[in-house]
Amino acid sequence: MFRFAQPDYLWFLLFIPLVIAVYLLYRRGQKRRIARFGDPAVIARLMPEASPKRVRNKFILVTLALTLMILALGQPQFGARLHEVTRKGVEIMLAVDVSNSMLAEDFAPSRLERTKNAVNRLIEQLDKDRVGMVVFAGDAYIQLPITSDYISAKSFVSGLNPNMVPVQGTSVARAIEVAVRSFSEQSHQSRAIILVTDGESHDDDPLAAAQLAKEAGVVIYTVGIGTPEGAPITIGGETIKDENGQMVVSKLDEQTLQQIAVLTGGSYVRASERSVGLDEILRQIDRMEKKEFSSMAFAEYNDQFHYLLAAALAILLIGFVMLDRKNRLLARISVFKS
Repeated sequence: MFRFAQPDYLWFLLFIPLVIAVYLLYRRGQKRRIARFGDPAVIARLMPEASPKRVRNKFILVTLALTLMILALGQPQFGARLHEVTRKGVEIMLAVDVSNSMLAEDFAPSRLERTKNAVNRLIEQLDKDRVGMVVFAGDAYIQLPITSDYISAKSFVSGLNPNMVPVQGTSVARAIEVAVRSFSEQSHQSRAIILVTDGESHDDDPLAAAQLAKEAGVVIYTVGIGTPEGAPITIGGETIKDENGQMVVSKLDEQTLQQIAVLTGGSYVRASERSVGLDEILRQIDRMEKKEFSSMAFAEYNDQFHYLLAAALAILLIGFVMLDRKNRLLARISVFKS
């Protein structure tokens, strides 16, 4: 398994395009300054030793070396050995609404984007718990099976969008049913579902699904994201309208979410502009009974950063010995001269 032990340093890679842009602007300005003195072709003949290609190649080498050094700062590692890890925690299934109504902008930039940011922060706070994810709209699908791999979980969160579920609508019951079936056998009585939705459930019975969850020992915590006043739904710059040409307004349905939480022994939180409410729910989950889970994990990681540093130093050395001008002695040598 490959990983970066210090991934925060990889943000420095964002400076590479900036360095390239500055170089290109400098070269452009340099050409303009040379053109003021006369015809560039004539000036080039007056300076036969000048080599713009060598200058460009040196810049490419230095930029490549800088990129390798930044990657080395991230401390790349390969997993060397698998072993069984036992952790004591709770299994948490995140059921996230990705229907079109989650694109409403009563929460900036949208309900869905706010949800993604909050879920990412929740995963960052997990330690010994296991997490999985179900996405739903008119139907529900397992997006991430129960796992202890928080890095993979965050990568799945970043890709959440309404196109993941082909059937539109908001089937809360279906989301609960799929989430309940996703828990492992060893997690009985240590199971929690965090349901994040605007609550506008259509053509199903979420309370019946919640009752089945309760019988399976699952506690459901619900988060209502949206406002009771609602907001229009905009897709691709166009506002959605119904068959009568009226603008569709998506409103928060708190009553259903409150009933689901009370029925299963959980709690309901309404998201606000300051907080979606997942921190409060996580504190409640921490008080639940913990179970021991066994999983396979890499126990040792071999550092690989020294290979990148060695390559960077070798490239810098090549760039250092490469002259900006053509070498007169080498220019006289012609291997193919008869």
